Amino acid sequence: MFKNVKRFLLNMLAGANVAVALLMVLVGWSGHLHPAEHPMLSCIGLTFPLFILLNLAFLVVWVLFSPKRIFIPLLAFAISFLHVRTYIPINFKGGEVPEGAFKVLSFNVKGFMSNTDEKTGIATRPALSYVLNSDADIVCLQEIGVTTFLTDSIKGHYAYSDSCRNGTKGSILTLLSKYPIMKKEVIAYPSESNSSGAFYVKKGADTLLVINNHFEKTGLSREDRMGFHDMVEGTVATDTVKAESRRLIVVLGEAARIRSKQVDAVARYIREHSQYPIILCGDFNDSPISYTHHVLAGLLTDCFVATGTGLGWTYTDSRMYVRIDNILCSSHFTPYKCTVDNQAPGSDHYPIACWLKNTSK
Repeated sequence: MFKNVKRFLLNMLAGANVAVALLMVLVGWSGHLHPAEHPMLSCIGLTFPLFILLNLAFLVVWVLFSPKRIFIPLLAFAISFLHVRTYIPINFKGGEVPEGAFKVLSFNVKGFMSNTDEKTGIATRPALSYVLNSDADIVCLQEIGVTTFLTDSIKGHYAYSDSCRNGTKGSILTLLSKYPIMKKEVIAYPSESNSSGAFYVKKGADTLLVINNHFEKTGLSREDRMGFHDMVEGTVATDTVKAESRRLIVVLGEAARIRSKQVDAVARYIREHSQYPIILCGDFNDSPISYTHHVLAGLLTDCFVATGTGLGWTYTDSRMYVRIDNILCSSHFTPYKCTVDNQAPGSDHYPIACWLKNTSK
């Protein structure tokens, strides 16, 4: 009797594992869907870490109770290897940075928010201090422009700075550089609040094309993000979950549709200027399993996937945990030691940094 019950339960679990494994594979490929055609389906990549965890849980169950079924989650991981590696890369290469490499930093600084010390009453800007102490050679900043205050602050650290924005309302993008900035160009796409800018930087005999981006936001309010986390934890009534889930998917889908046009414009610019060594940075406002990442990483190398380790969350506000800030480079470069500093203060984002060396010569 007990054996029959056990066999029945294990068969039921095996069926559930097959379903989870198939969903993991399908969700991993969701980044190939164009949001203009499939706006809501293109957002399911946000659930990918859930399927990683579920398959890991099944792996443990089969190891303990039915080793012969271990192939089910292992096959899912094997088929989804590239997507799992994209989401949570593990690299065992040494952290040595070769001579001739230079450091690139990308940071959404949210206007260099100021903090006031309760004891002294002195206002500080911790994100600005972080940037100035980073010793990065090229810094891509989002949500900040070149002002007299910034120009005065970076003296002695960066000889060159410039900013651009899409129209008069787009997010302001700034480049700080130890190398001369020769010119800049806004990458045109329809948007009221977001921007992408191309900066041409002279480094020795090379002209580097540095593309700074701040793509369309998710459209979710802080309350929406908190509510999403509560739904995942199962602390919301079932009826509410259904209604709220539908609403959130519609919001996310519309944002993905708008973002895809921006990404397509940047991808087109990259293809048209592929003769330059290209560095692409910025706030993608999208997960590693997404159309945004699929398109851009198809043209360039994701430096964190190539040289980083772990989840690399750059955004953890409102209990949402995801890597949405990125550094990518063209095949002219070899990336080294890409890291996310989750101790950096002063913004709702964490900075991402990487060392690059031009090895195309």
